[in-house]
Amino acid sequence: MEQVNHLAIDHLGIGTEKGAYRLDHTGGQWSVSGPLFPGWKVSALSTAPDGTYLAAIGSNWFGASVHRSNDFENWTQVEIGPKYDGDNPLGLKLNQIWTFHNAGDRVYAGVDQAGLFYSDDQGLTWEGVPAINEWPGREHWSPGFGGLTAHRILSQGDRLWVGISAVGVFRSEDCGESFVRADQGVIPASEEGEPAWCVHSLVADRDDPNRIWRQDHRGVYRTTDGGDKWEQIENGLPASFGFAIGRNQETGTLFVAPITADENRVPVNGHFSVFRSQDDGDSWEEAGVGWPQEGHFNGALRNAMVVDNQGGVAIGTTGGSVFVTSDNGDHWEQLPVSLPRILCVATI
Repeated sequence: MEQVNHLAIDHLGIGTEKGAYRLDHTGGQWSVSGPLFPGWKVSALSTAPDGTYLAAIGSNWFGASVHRSNDFENWTQVEIGPKYDGDNPLGLKLNQIWTFHNAGDRVYAGVDQAGLFYSDDQGLTWEGVPAINEWPGREHWSPGFGGLTAHRILSQGDRLWVGISAVGVFRSEDCGESFVRADQGVIPASEEGEPAWCVHSLVADRDDPNRIWRQDHRGVYRTTDGGDKWEQIENGLPASFGFAIGRNQETGTLFVAPITADENRVPVNGHFSVFRSQDDGDSWEEAGVGWPQEGHFNGALRNAMVVDNQGGVAIGTTGGSVFVTSDNGDHWEQLPVSLPRILCVATI
C-alpha cells in the first residue's frame, strides 16, 4: 500500500490486556517495541494538554493507576490519581480508568465504576466531579457487559458530554457543575425498571459540537442539537451493533466497525472490516480494500480505533491484529504483528 510520509498514524501506541506496545513506520517498514508495563492491562493511552504522555494501567489485584512520561519509554506513577473516598455512601470503587480527554488546560478521566475525574496540572493530581459521581439515584445504575463505566467524554468550551455504559449520555453547560440526560430517540438497552442506554462510543464535529454521532448498544445514531434528540442512521451497515466510531474532522468521513449482535460479538460472516460514511451517516459502505476475506472472527473494542485528520485510521482487534489506512479508508494494510487482546489505540 502506498504510504504518505509523516502521518500521525505512523507512530502508534497500542494498549493490550498484557502491556503496551509501540508501532513505528519509518523507511517504508513497521517496527514494534515493548511491552511497556508487561503483564498489566493498559486501557487508555493519551497526552495531557502540555503533551505529556498518559497511560491508564490496571490489575485485578493491585487496582488502577495513572502513569506519566515525557518520551513514551520511562514512566512514573502519579501519587494522587483518580480515587473515590473510602467512606463514600455507595461504596464506589475505582476498578479501571478507560478514557482520557483534554478540554483546554484540563484533562478528564472516565472510570469504572462509572465516574468522572479531572486534573488541572497535566495529570499529576486528580479530583472527582460530584455532579456525576454523586448523581441522585445512581444506586440504581446497572453495569453493561463491559462494566459500569464512563467510556467517552466530549467537550466544547463550558460544555461537556459524558457517555456511561450502561446508563446513557449526560450533558453539562457549566463545566461539569451540573448535568442533564441526553438520550431521547435512542432505543434503551434495557427497560426493566428505569430505562438504561448502553453508550459504546461518541464522536463530535470539531466545528459544530452539537453534531454528534453515537455507536450505541442498540444501533448507530446522530444528533444535530447536542443530544436533545437522536435519529438512527444505519443505511448500508451489515449490522447495527459495534463499539468503535471515529471521524476525520477535515473530510467529515465517519468510520465504524460492525459486529454481528450483542449475543454474537464477532464480525458478520467472519469478515472483519470497517465501514465508512461520507455523507454524515446517511449511508454507509465497506471502506476500501485490503480486509481479510473470511475466517476473521475478532472484533474491535470501543477505544481500539484512532482517526487522524490527514486520512489516517488505525484499528486493533481483540485477536491482536492491527489494520491501518493512510488514504481515508480506500486501502488498508494489516501490520505484521500479533499482539495480546487490544484495548486501545492512540497516535503518539
